[in-house]
Amino acid sequence: MEKLNRQTAKSAKLYPERIIQFGEGNFLRAFVDWIVYNMNQKIDFNTGVVVVQPLAVGMVDMLNEQDGLYHVNLQGIDKGKTVDSIEMIDVITRGLNPYSEFDEYMKLAENPDMRFVISNTTEAGIAFDPSCKPDDKPASSYPGKLTQLLYHRFKVFGGAEDKGWIIFPCELIFHNGTELKKCIHQYIELWNLGEDFKKWFDTACGVYCTLVDRIVPGYPKDTIDEILNKIQFEDKLVVKAEIFHLWVIEAPESVEKEFPASKAGLNVLFVPSEKPYHDRKVTLLNGPHTVLSPVGYLSGLDTVRECVEDAVIGKYVHKVMFDELLTTLDLPKAELEQFANDVLDRFRNPFVKHFVTSIMLNSFPKFKTRDLPGLKIYLERNGELPSGLVLGLAGIITYYKGGKRGNDTITPNDDKAILDLLTELWKSDDVAKVAQGVLGAEFIWGEDLNKIAGLTEKLTAYLQSVQDKGMLETVKSIL
Repeated sequence: MEKLNRQTAKSAKLYPERIIQFGEGNFLRAFVDWIVYNMNQKIDFNTGVVVVQPLAVGMVDMLNEQDGLYHVNLQGIDKGKTVDSIEMIDVITRGLNPYSEFDEYMKLAENPDMRFVISNTTEAGIAFDPSCKPDDKPASSYPGKLTQLLYHRFKVFGGAEDKGWIIFPCELIFHNGTELKKCIHQYIELWNLGEDFKKWFDTACGVYCTLVDRIVPGYPKDTIDEILNKIQFEDKLVVKAEIFHLWVIEAPESVEKEFPASKAGLNVLFVPSEKPYHDRKVTLLNGPHTVLSPVGYLSGLDTVRECVEDAVIGKYVHKVMFDELLTTLDLPKAELEQFANDVLDRFRNPFVKHFVTSIMLNSFPKFKTRDLPGLKIYLERNGELPSGLVLGLAGIITYYKGGKRGNDTITPNDDKAILDLLTELWKSDDVAKVAQGVLGAEFIWGEDLNKIAGLTEKLTAYLQSVQDKGMLETVKSIL
């Protein structure tokens, strides 16, 4: 079997470098680089990607050994059909380690054709570190490294308006573009880079908020032999991902014209505000996850797929998604239903074994951000509480009681203060006290949820029912 590189893989093309990508990990390679590959193939986008390793230790050496080539294995269900495809991605031209190749890194700013900067440096990556200095080789923080590069470009091209960059951060924080821009402004001030540079950055460059969505399990160690046999190359950088992808970019039409991914049939949306899409993802993907996990687990199921396909719990998931959470969002109904059906296909993905116990980590903070807003809006709009969501909360509280499920020991994992509170409350064996105590824990919710009309009584009734009849029978009673 031959090693994968541009000599052995004759079909690989070499494109002009127009994108700087901070991050060489699985997600960007299976998401952004896959998107650029499709744009090159389908609409002649003709763009290559230079990958910059954000940390001193990383994978660019491995990437360079393969001349930037690797395969993406997409698996999942699309409109009821099972998909399992493998494609070689050829958009990465080279990888750079700025810690050992600083001069080469700074030369990226001198390329007149360079137009885009894309990053995924983890949620912790977009942070201002005041210890960074302008003459560090390189600055340790990602915003610091980017500011060094931007300032060099500003000087090289004499502040030319047409030499600014379009910047798409993909870090999983809300308003990632706003946060990154704020950090760059802090460096401009700290390093005294001047008003002219600040003005150029603010007018010639655009830092845009984005939302990314694709499950990327990464290197497929379970099936790697089978994949290598199919591709007939040694590839150490194969990456597995689900087929669903969504990239929401809060940017004007002028930016979409320069990055016309939708013309390649890709699910990349340029919108006036990413907030409705952020809310949609949190509400219709993360929200159901948070409540189906304890309800499914206490009904004897172990994976998300089992929950969705189960005759009873599947109906519960559908109720929570379509009858409760979906009705609390303000995007067009058809669009929301399409997204919810896509989510169900993702939950059913036969290639991903997503254990519900892994989702149960830190369930109370998750319920607070993902489900509580929907519970309140549903009550406001319908004059009654959403029974599926309240039962989900009862499931979390019951799971946190610990004990056994068959031969399995239930081991909740959360903030110590929350675990201590639940241990103490369950000692009373009085479900009314448990319900009142949990809802009244302002350190969890930031408020006293006992004040929500009818919630204490409904939660108490469901907790009692789960104790008396078990979770499965309680679910049947609300369907």
